[in-house]
Amino acid sequence: PALTALAAALAEALEDSPPLLTRDGGFICSGYHGGLDQARQLRDESRRVIAGLQSDYADATGIKALKIKHNGVLGYHVDVPAAHGEKLMSAPHDAQFIHRQTLANSVRFTTRELSELAAEIGRAAETALAFELEIFAALRADVLAVGDTLAALGRALAVFDVNAALAELARARDWTRPTMHDDARFIIEGGRHPIVEAARAASAEPFIANDCRLDATPNTAAPRILLLTGPNMAGKSTFLRQNALLAILAQMGSFVPAKRAEIGLVDRIFSRIGAADDLAQGRSTFMVEMLETAAILAEATPRSLVILDEVGRGTATFDGLSIAWAVVEYLHDTTQCRTLFATHYHELTTLNLAHLANANMRVAVEGDRLVFLHEVGDGAADRSYGIHVAARAGLPDGVTKRARTVLAVLEENRGAGVSDIPATADEPPPPEPDALHKAFADIDPDRLTPREALDLLYRLKDTS
Repeated sequence: PALTALAAALAEALEDSPPLLTRDGGFICSGYHGGLDQARQLRDESRRVIAGLQSDYADATGIKALKIKHNGVLGYHVDVPAAHGEKLMSAPHDAQFIHRQTLANSVRFTTRELSELAAEIGRAAETALAFELEIFAALRADVLAVGDTLAALGRALAVFDVNAALAELARARDWTRPTMHDDARFIIEGGRHPIVEAARAASAEPFIANDCRLDATPNTAAPRILLLTGPNMAGKSTFLRQNALLAILAQMGSFVPAKRAEIGLVDRIFSRIGAADDLAQGRSTFMVEMLETAAILAEATPRSLVILDEVGRGTATFDGLSIAWAVVEYLHDTTQCRTLFATHYHELTTLNLAHLANANMRVAVEGDRLVFLHEVGDGAADRSYGIHVAARAGLPDGVTKRARTVLAVLEENRGAGVSDIPATADEPPPPEPDALHKAFADIDPDRLTPREALDLLYRLKDTS
């Protein structure tokens, strides 16, 4: 009952679209407070009020030419033609009209009523705002009196709103109820990224669902680290992030975008994805990457879920490979947590670790064209297809052609240097110079006389 009465009082008192700040006024409804309505009327309709008073004075004195005017010296005053000035200065009107000024063509007066009205008009805006602030303070006190009840109601509505929204999503997008366990499994069948899927639905493109199976429970044969390889743009980062989102959604009590989900409780989710520097603190992109990786290795537990993308790519190839190698081994042997590790270091796929499995983002190659299937398959990718992606991005044909030549040499001999790489990328030999160019090559213009130059020109013309 108390909240019902408060809601009715607020609805009666407050405008539907109040201003942002109380100091602006205009948030109390008309008709709620008589004094406020009068102040507003005087503020907003001062001309009409003055015109009404002028009409009353003209009728009372019989002077139709009587006007109420305003200037910066006298303010509001009664102005009559000079011929009528004596009338207002004589009984009985002299008791009401107070002489202020005589001019050649008019006489000016004031009255107590007009002076009070002028003062009220001057402070009407302040009065209106003061009334509104007084009413607002009273309403605020009423709200604070039931503050604890309102806070509890707000929390209940928030919980209801979140759950209702998640339920609507689950029904509309075919989400499923996850099964939660008190171990370290992470089994997803047909998992989907909720945001990417919604974006693709707008363009009528289906989202390719993928499975994920990890288990960090002691004495289980399932892998706890999945090493993911494949080209850029094939969906590695999406796969990593979607599984982290599924874990978060499941543990907050939501259904998840998947056909089936069995998830062991996760204490924390750690992520090292993307490239960013912090130049203001003197930290390069690689330093930021290493700081974040160090924090993960220091804080992750066997109950954690870790997603890592391209660790070690910000430095020299063998430096980065060595760091990535050691990080994988540390997560496998020491932290022993569920981990998704995406990399372009194909050397890592040869790691012989008991609880590590290889997976790859499948692609199809049609001539020089690369088709992303967005499917996660078993085993390691055979290569990263970086040149194909570069070509799709619009690099000039000459650049990608040269890159393929260099790549072929490097792949054949991992220790190849600059001297081992051809100077050109299958380019045709330069053309032999023609007779005209040969003739020009033998000419020294500084030694020719005008006659010799003319003769030479005739000979070249005959040659061409």
